[in-house]
Amino acid sequence: MKHIALTAVSAAALAACSAGETTTTNAGTTQDQASQSRVTADPAETRSVRVTHSAATFHETTSFGMASSGGHSFSQDGRILMSSDETGVFNAYAVDPTTGEREALTSSTTNATYALSWLPEDDRILVTADEGGNELTHIYLREEDGRLVDLTPGDNVRASFLGWSPDGSDMWVSTNERDPAAFDIIALDTVAFEASTVFENTDALQIGAVSPNGRWLALVRPRTSADSDLLLVDLTSDDKTPTLITEHEGNIAYGAYTFTPDSGGLVYATNEFGEFNQAWVYDLASAERTPLIEADWDVSFVSYSPSGRYRVSGINADASTQVTLLDQETGADVVLPELPAGELRSVRFSRDESQLAFLINAATSPSNLHVVNLATQDHAQLTNALNPAITEAEMVDAEVVRFESFDGLEIPGIMYRPHGASADNPVPALVWVHGGPGGQSRIGYSATIQHLVNHGYAVYAANNRGSSGYGKTFFHMDDRRHGEEDLRDIVAAGHYLRSLDWVADDQVGVIGGSYGGYIVAAALAFHPEEFEVGINIFGVTNWVRTLESIPPWWEAFRESLYDEMGDPAVDAERHRAISPLFHTENVVRPLLVIQGANDPRVLQVESDELVEAVRQNGVPVEYVLFPDEGHGFRRRENRITASEAYLDFLDTYLRTEVE
Repeated sequence: MKHIALTAVSAAALAACSAGETTTTNAGTTQDQASQSRVTADPAETRSVRVTHSAATFHETTSFGMASSGGHSFSQDGRILMSSDETGVFNAYAVDPTTGEREALTSSTTNATYALSWLPEDDRILVTADEGGNELTHIYLREEDGRLVDLTPGDNVRASFLGWSPDGSDMWVSTNERDPAAFDIIALDTVAFEASTVFENTDALQIGAVSPNGRWLALVRPRTSADSDLLLVDLTSDDKTPTLITEHEGNIAYGAYTFTPDSGGLVYATNEFGEFNQAWVYDLASAERTPLIEADWDVSFVSYSPSGRYRVSGINADASTQVTLLDQETGADVVLPELPAGELRSVRFSRDESQLAFLINAATSPSNLHVVNLATQDHAQLTNALNPAITEAEMVDAEVVRFESFDGLEIPGIMYRPHGASADNPVPALVWVHGGPGGQSRIGYSATIQHLVNHGYAVYAANNRGSSGYGKTFFHMDDRRHGEEDLRDIVAAGHYLRSLDWVADDQVGVIGGSYGGYIVAAALAFHPEEFEVGINIFGVTNWVRTLESIPPWWEAFRESLYDEMGDPAVDAERHRAISPLFHTENVVRPLLVIQGANDPRVLQVESDELVEAVRQNGVPVEYVLFPDEGHGFRRRENRITASEAYLDFLDTYLRTEVE
């Protein structure tokens, strides 16, 4: 479950329930959620009047995403390929870099369809989609006449795009068609799309990177959650047995970023020399290792422009990525023109490297597409993602805030404080728990959070021990101790919120998704008096079942997962002890549960059983089940439905109005 990120969720109203009642809603259909605003007078005369908006207003922003970093983001004539959910469902679009005009290339009304790449020599594209969130992604060819052809068919097949062969005649794909637990690499020619095997992954290793010349393959073998190996394969050799290149003692984590543009070196990640991941280069000819990027935070990524002239790298600096663009010919950083405040994401180059396309995202602004001419420094913002019904000024910025946990350990987090919150106007608050284990709450736009804050709820996204981004010692503090100290950090975050004079100390709840949803349920079961309410979004509640039923395509890191969480064959007793489902008799505070019927990670039966068991306590329980979603939301209407459910639940069970 490491690094499983929660997709932001939001929006349509559920009927409020009086205390002691329970509600189950099947959210297969929703009412039309027109963008609405209302003026709300706060109960006390000293409080200001605020304008509040519906969840639809926040979620009817447009989400944009770039095409795959391994493909062609720019067409031969310079159009930019990207994904957009402007219709409510993600589809692929071509964007004119001069006018910003978007042309829809796919038109799915059900399954999210994401752009991957233009084909090298024409205007056909590749896209990827699964079925209802089941995570069995296939790759489709979109013909120039709009027809979609499934290039990786099969009921239980999961396939991912890796990139193009050096001459562009083949696309390289990872697929588990041969073995559900292992991803082989196949080549599909761009004429008949006939498949040939490039590498048969009999050891079920993780695919890391392929060199630009197509000769070298880097593989990762996770051994434990703290220890891993890098291996190399010469794809031109008759003997394709992976060769270990990171022989070591003790716990050292390795990963593959990319290969150098000349295919002479592997750029890899290692935490061998300190708390954080550094970028090093392994010379394929001499086996020498040299440092490339060293920082006081994790190096998140390293990539290169098509010719290799430019190197792009990112540092995860205190929950925000700092991007550097280096001109390797001059050795100087490329200075971009003045840009809007925010985080640069998904940097892509045109084929001739004259233009740079990227997204900028901020806490108060969803991702927008920008393009810069590197020669003239001309800059244009090509999209305006924010719903015109709201302004950035109405939203709140994020602030990194730290507190001391129960044992004195410093815990970082991201604070969203409502406008007008003060000692004279204290507000209810929520501790937000990220997914994982091992994820990280980061600064960026969240329609769900901004909607809650707009309605007067403070949100503190705590990065409990075990979160990534703060060094390997912090990251491994929860290994085989999940539901213990990490949970106590979240409880301590609640105490911290209650200590703030602008927070109503009798109105603090907890909300989280995936592993964060587990922490929510665990908080209500094992610390039943600490939070007034809990919102569990796709949360694990039965670790025994979850660890016994992980998808077969997780085989590459099964050993690492079991090392961190415990092997169900020998640790079932502990798994039962930390599973909220077996301790529901302790739950005494109102609970909202959100579940996707197609979730392959957290099965629907877990939420069904949790809801039924807590209801036996006479505790208010609300349950929203989405028949067309999996682990995280892909459809805007469902995000809206969920967000309105959160607000309705909180207004009913958490907020206490001043008389």
